[in-house]
This record gives sequence, structure tokens and C-alpha cells, in this order.
Amino acid sequence: MQTDGNRLTRLLAHTLLTALLAATPLVSHAQQTPDDFYRAEFVILERIIDPAAVNERMVTRKVEAPLDTSETLYRIARDGTSSSSLKLESRNQLHLGYAANRLENSGKYRVLMAAGWYQAFPPDYKGQPLRVEIGDWLAQAGQREIEGHITVDRQRYLHVAVHLNHWQEGKVALPPVAASGEPASLTAPVAASGTEGTADNTAGAEPTLKPEVPLELLTWIRETRRMRSEEIHFLDSPTIGVLVFFKKIEAKP
Repeated sequence: MQTDGNRLTRLLAHTLLTALLAATPLVSHAQQTPDDFYRAEFVILERIIDPAAVNERMVTRKVEAPLDTSETLYRIARDGTSSSSLKLESRNQLHLGYAANRLENSGKYRVLMAAGWYQAFPPDYKGQPLRVEIGDWLAQAGQREIEGHITVDRQRYLHVAVHLNHWQEGKVALPPVAASGEPASLTAPVAASGTEGTADNTAGAEPTLKPEVPLELLTWIRETRRMRSEEIHFLDSPTIGVLVFFKKIEAKP
């Protein structure tokens, strides 16, 4: 259940997006094209917001395991290198690239991915899920903070299904405090003779505390949207949003 504050925040965000996107110029791409050829564009952005302000309370939601897919839209490895199984266009060639720059410059958003490519989407096209792994690296879990997949299908119209999870690292649960004032699990063990034993850690070393669970679900997007050529669509949650744009490329005589 969203609070009125969250609804207002998202309404203001939509208003800002509408104003920025209205001024977005269209980039042309002249080339020999087959039938049902499109430029597909996706921008994934993160709202700059304190996670504590999110009232979705999704920690207990059940999340399916990642799909086994050989196709990748955009993946950032642990070392920061990015990869894709698609031939992506440069950001400055995208219709949404201008919007992405303006959103970043507004100071309210962080653009995590701006990707576009050319592909034929004939009628009854059934696309493979495209894997997405972006955002900050969560060391405890060994993965990116935003992961999931996006699927493009075509029936009479193009349809985009967005399935993204926004994770945060689990909160550390501190052990109970012993009478000595030290956390009970960190006090040195007592030997059978009653003398103080030796702790496993080197004396003076800082204890390492780990969360009970490495990941907590912050928000997600689960939405399927019908697309029309040259219309910008915005799918969102309180913390992340996805801009989608398709342009049909007409074959030249």
C-alpha cells in the first residue's frame, strides 16, 4: 500500500518526465531495411531517494529465481565491464538518449542503462527474455542491485514485459548485549577451569558482522505494456523506472 506521500512523489516524477520528454528530438537512421524493422530503445533509471522513505514493505515477497536465458540486454560484471548479446547503438544516437541526459541533469534520477538496437519484429514474434544486471554491486550477495529481464513480443501490436527486482543489502542483526556490555557472541569463551579462554579472532581485531539474509527486496516492476511506434512509455516503481520507445523503420524504395 502506497502512502499519499509516495503517490505525490510519483505524480511529480511523471510530471517532470512528461516535460522533459516532450522536448526530446527524434534521431533518424537511414539504411536499407527489411519489413517489420524497428529501433527498440530502453532506459532504466533509479530515483535518488532514501530507501527508508519507501513504504512498499516487500521484504517478504517471494521472488522467482532468475530465468535461464542466453540473451543479455545489458549486464555489468563485478569488475565494472559491461556486455550485451545485442549490437547496441551509442547513447547519443538514441531518441531517448537526450531524455536520459536531461533526467540525469535534473539531479532527481540516476540513469543506469541506455540501450537501443535495430531488429525485425514480425507478426507473432516471440522474443527470448533479455537479461538485465545493473546498478551498484552488492558485495554480500555477489550481484547487482537491479536484476531481472525484459521480453519483447509481437501480436497485433508490440508488447513489452518488464520483470525487474530492486534489491538492497540485508540489515545486520546485532547480537544481544551481555552483562559486560559487550555483544554476547563477541565475548571471549570461558575455559573449564574458570580462567578466560582465547577467542578465535586475533586480539583487538574488529569483528565481522553479517546480515541474517544477504538481500532484501526493496521494490520491483512487474508490468506488460502494449507499444505503439514513436510513443514513449514509462513503467515504474517508487525507486526505479523504465522508459521504452519503438520506432518503425520504413524500407526505402
